[in-house]
Amino acid sequence: MWFITLILLIFILGLIILVHEFGHFITAKKSGVHIYEFSIGMGPIIRTHKGKDGIDYNLRMFPIGGFVSMAGEVYEDDDTKKIPKEKFMCNKKWYQRLLILAAGVINNFILAIVILFFMGLIWGAQSLEPKIGEVMSDYPAYSSGLKEGDVILAINGKNVSTWDQAQIRLYLKNDKEYYTFKVRTSDNTEKTIKITPKKVKNEDGSEQQVFGFKIAQEKETGFLASVKYAFTKFYSLISTMGMTVANLFTGKIALNSLSGPVGIYHVVGDSISVGLSQVVYLIAFLSINVGLINILPIPAFDGGRILFLIIEKIKGSPVNANFENWCHTIFFFLLILLMIYITVFDIIRF
Repeated sequence: MWFITLILLIFILGLIILVHEFGHFITAKKSGVHIYEFSIGMGPIIRTHKGKDGIDYNLRMFPIGGFVSMAGEVYEDDDTKKIPKEKFMCNKKWYQRLLILAAGVINNFILAIVILFFMGLIWGAQSLEPKIGEVMSDYPAYSSGLKEGDVILAINGKNVSTWDQAQIRLYLKNDKEYYTFKVRTSDNTEKTIKITPKKVKNEDGSEQQVFGFKIAQEKETGFLASVKYAFTKFYSLISTMGMTVANLFTGKIALNSLSGPVGIYHVVGDSISVGLSQVVYLIAFLSINVGLINILPIPAFDGGRILFLIIEKIKGSPVNANFENWCHTIFFFLLILLMIYITVFDIIRF
């Protein structure tokens, strides 16, 4: 079983990375940028192919990333006698450089939307409305007055429009013992309910908060329902991931709650046990995750490079190349340290 999980993990990460890097690659190629190498994976090369276009297409040992090596990504870094000046990325028009940098993220988002659309067609479009299903009589939700059919409008004063958003709000650290739910009842009236969750210990000794209600399982079928589901679910996941990132900085979500490769491996294993639909959903979820993380305005990410482009546009001249390179190098090192930290906690947790 572990071998199947590992192979599937490599396939999922490889697909997401391939789609991301292909976005950079094809946009750069169409823009006339000279490309040295297109690689999937990191580390030593295990397979290489020299294309008719002169580009080295490489498969590398570790499936944890990938890259497109282009001439002049920051400045003219090669012999201009071999490569014409107009083929350096840094000499392209501002909007072309912006599109090249953003294309990987755009591709990840497109992949996710397409997958979610076909999931809706094949397995039905799950309703995302935060509507209450069964309310269990022995738990706090029931005694607090929550009823089946109620729709959650806000949690602790923060509006929610999907179940994904509601779940994140319930996961955040709360200063009070109770959670405030604003709900719309079946007769279209609004009311506020305070629920103090029941604390239950899991087998591993960790503590879990239980409210005692389930999600209403409602599905629609058909082309239009699938289109609606794909875009609504995409928005829902983007918004909740954005909330997660924001609350990492406020401390309402602990850093050790994040998952690295080890954690993702276990999630893949759990998805296999659930079924094919969960595995397919995981690809969409991770593709959005990769896209969103990459677009953050942090050096070493695509978003960081876009940030320097925006600064260039504002000030009317390029940012000092050495300064930009140092920023990317320092943040890349910090990201490696963060990955090590997260991986250590993953190993301890699992």
